[in-house]
Amino acid sequence: MTEKPNRFGPVWLQPGVSTGNMLTLMLGGYTTIGLLTFVALGTPHVLTVYLGVPQGEQGALSGYLHAFQEMVALAVFAPLGILADRIGRREVYVASFLMMALGYALYSFVSSIPELYAYRAIYAVGVAGVTGMLGTIVADYSQDRSRGLLVAGVGVLNALGVITVAIVLGHLPQFFVERGASQAAAGHDAFFVVAGICVVMALLLALGLKGGTPVAKAQRLSFPELVRSGLAEARNPRIALSYACGFIARSDLVLLGTYSVLWGTTVAASRGMPAAQALAEGRKIFTIASTAALLWLFVIGVVIDRVNRVTGIIICMTLASMGYLGTMFIDDPLSKDAIPLIILLGIGQISAFAGAQTLISKEAPPRSRASVIGMFNVFGAAGILLSTALGGVLFDRIGPHAPFVMVGGLTVLLIAAAVVCRIKAPGPLSDREPTTAVSDALRLKGDSLRQ
Repeated sequence: MTEKPNRFGPVWLQPGVSTGNMLTLMLGGYTTIGLLTFVALGTPHVLTVYLGVPQGEQGALSGYLHAFQEMVALAVFAPLGILADRIGRREVYVASFLMMALGYALYSFVSSIPELYAYRAIYAVGVAGVTGMLGTIVADYSQDRSRGLLVAGVGVLNALGVITVAIVLGHLPQFFVERGASQAAAGHDAFFVVAGICVVMALLLALGLKGGTPVAKAQRLSFPELVRSGLAEARNPRIALSYACGFIARSDLVLLGTYSVLWGTTVAASRGMPAAQALAEGRKIFTIASTAALLWLFVIGVVIDRVNRVTGIIICMTLASMGYLGTMFIDDPLSKDAIPLIILLGIGQISAFAGAQTLISKEAPPRSRASVIGMFNVFGAAGILLSTALGGVLFDRIGPHAPFVMVGGLTVLLIAAAVVCRIKAPGPLSDREPTTAVSDALRLKGDSLRQ
């Protein structure tokens, strides 16, 4: 007798994953990325009100803080992944949200720059944990045949969460000031609200997510084995390719969020616009690209679920390279003529993200999945460091399009590597064979016996 397939809408789930688990994952997708963006919205208030940093120095200090945050993440991504493979994803996810809460609660009580770096380090550990666990749980819960669709769905929730935080939580300091609070008290209140939301999310995740790991306790790898697994698994050409994709996809996101706004703002300011108006004009570029990316996510999710995963990477990275190299043909980013190329830029960026995340989710083995995804995130953090360090220099010395062209060129090299991988080690030609909960359970059991 065949059991009813385990599904959540159009998404096929692994055995044992309940509707409640999926609803909790959806809530995590909506809140995780949004909540971690509040630090960027709140840092200017902290620098101005509590530390008295001049406006002309805040940009550089904010950049240093972000680079420091990525270095901390670079150091902890892999250890947190190893820990998740030993004690469970839920436990690390919950603890990481509590670390974020602690970082936010302390952030507005800063009295010196070194203290600010210390609080940012606490926050960075939390960020590394929540982002790593979100991607790992998406891989744990979904079957191969609809994993791209789930990645796309969670990506849409990420974007909606970011928009919600920007619209609602981003205005909290002003909200409290308008109700009679001082600037200092308003900052404390705003950061406490965000910290409280992080604590509530930790409790909800603890109650709603599936505990443990995808393999039985007796079959879990030891700590030394997990330490080696992140790099050892790169012997699989598709995992090595996914690491390279992570490097590109994460740097893509920073380029779009940082240098598209800066490009538009610079052009607007050169036309004599006031600073506030110039910034608003610059943000229009990012808004157009982000809207296009949001609408495109489900399209690319469906596409990569219907082709070989490496073929999907070739498609996604081709779109990304077209978007980034297309910036060479933009003379005026604020003109209507530039809109099609800006839309292509957004489509390319989100395609790179979806393709990379789906490939690593597919290839990471269950017994060391969090460790392997942790290493994937390490490469992503390295990509961010490169794009922030070198991209700014290229922007100033060559031109606004230069950071985008740099990543576009790297993406072309990645496409060549993906073509070689497709020929030499393509993996399964399709993940869309009919699958039931029973057959999945038998397959997983057979895999564990062979291991």
